[in-house]
Amino acid sequence: MELDFHGDVASLDAELLQLGEVSPFAIKANPCVAVKLFDQWLSLPETNSLVKSLLNNAKGVGPVNVAGTSSGTNAVASNTLPSMFPAGSTPPLSPRSSSVSPRHTKQRGPSAFRSPLKLVNEPVKEHIPQFYFLNGRPPPNELKERCLFRINQFFYGHVDGLQMHEFKPVTKEICKLPAFFSAALFRKIDTDCSGIVTRDAFVDYWINGNMLTKDVATQIYMILKQPDVRYLAQDDFKPVLRELLTTHPGLEFLQSTPEFQERYAETVIYRIFYYVNRAGNGRLSLRELKRSNLIAAMQHADEEEDINKVLRYFSYEHFYVIYCKFWELDTDHDFLIDKENLIRYGNHALTYRIVDRIFSQVPRKFTSKVEGKMGYEDFVYFILSEEDKSSEPSLEYWFKCIDLDGNGIITRNEMQFFYEEQLHRMECMAQEPVLFEDILCQIVDMVFPEDDSYFTLRDLKGSKLSGSVFNILFNLNKFMAFETRDPFLIRQERENPTLTEWDRFAHREYIRLSMEEDVEEASNGSQDVWDESLEAPF
Repeated sequence: MELDFHGDVASLDAELLQLGEVSPFAIKANPCVAVKLFDQWLSLPETNSLVKSLLNNAKGVGPVNVAGTSSGTNAVASNTLPSMFPAGSTPPLSPRSSSVSPRHTKQRGPSAFRSPLKLVNEPVKEHIPQFYFLNGRPPPNELKERCLFRINQFFYGHVDGLQMHEFKPVTKEICKLPAFFSAALFRKIDTDCSGIVTRDAFVDYWINGNMLTKDVATQIYMILKQPDVRYLAQDDFKPVLRELLTTHPGLEFLQSTPEFQERYAETVIYRIFYYVNRAGNGRLSLRELKRSNLIAAMQHADEEEDINKVLRYFSYEHFYVIYCKFWELDTDHDFLIDKENLIRYGNHALTYRIVDRIFSQVPRKFTSKVEGKMGYEDFVYFILSEEDKSSEPSLEYWFKCIDLDGNGIITRNEMQFFYEEQLHRMECMAQEPVLFEDILCQIVDMVFPEDDSYFTLRDLKGSKLSGSVFNILFNLNKFMAFETRDPFLIRQERENPTLTEWDRFAHREYIRLSMEEDVEEASNGSQDVWDESLEAPF
């Protein structure tokens, strides 16, 4: 439809402004007509009255009457007001501010005191559920009820509570913890040392304390740690190991030798901190505990009757090998060894230079208080590092030894310094010496460092042959074994890929030590028979 217009717009009657259906194409073709019509509408008295009314109501003076729904002057004005839009097609007012955040533009309903067209500028508060709980997330009601039902079953008939020897089923069945944590958990709840744990006391600690919803690592951490600290010390594990030694069937034979019970517990603790406490500060954090395999090893020890099958941390055979190796070197049996003692380790396998670095306490500060002496704990760290150079603690231990200036990289000169003694020992043993230049090329091919001019700890951790690199530099026996590569050992590694170098070493040494002990006992037995025959009367 085309709109033809001629004449003065101002002479139009107000009634004529109530236009019928007008094609938008007609308005688009004659935009000046729409502008003049709008100007004419604004000049009407009724329009002036409406605009003032809207402004006053926008300021909150009174209710807004746009469509003539209320009585009075406004109603009259609206009834006589010409409209540019068809009935029922009035567009909504635009928002007052375009800078308001979408999450705050939600309008409230009409109020007796405010206009329904007035937008609320106050931010709308959204309910965000609690996501942090100081003492852990409370258990769901269903889980809580199930747990309470089980607790009532175990405490039924024990009005006064449970004693320590009765508490183990609660630890196993309700808390789902290893049985040897029973005594530690009992003492954690029985703060008054009354020897009794009541039902209410257990519910208050386990359910109301939100222990029920924590993971196993956090539960063990909370049970073992001391109040007001955020780490586990070595002494925190002693009660658990005492309980293990008392109750585990695979360790019953040690009950007649308390001194070896103590040594076994110490060795297990030293092994735990060697592998788990990666910071090396003697303070085992919850994060370190969660990232380790210690919880799985504890559960394995609780389920397995043969303690020697628990290769991680708890194997008695592994303890036996470590202790016997230390006892062989400690000739005066003062439980301390010096450089001359350590140089005999592995049939004089180590060089003097690497032993000097160990006793300079660069890789690890000695716990021994005697100058120039290594204690049992220090020896445990040494033998674990020496016999399994594939582990990260071992790589870090030996990297610090070779890094003479402590700048975080191993240079060609530093490697040559240690290899010189190896080369001299090969010459003394009438073996064909391997020049350092050839060794260096071999090491580069084994490690593939990012920069061929030096090696970083990251380079060594990324190679499976890094342990052999250290053997080349300061352990002649293992260097020669690597060069020959016994096919039997290679086949063993392929058959049992889950076993570590330490597992294989400990197994071989335990067999050797057992055979030597059997021979010694047989020799002593035959000597006793000979002595008895000499003493017998003719």
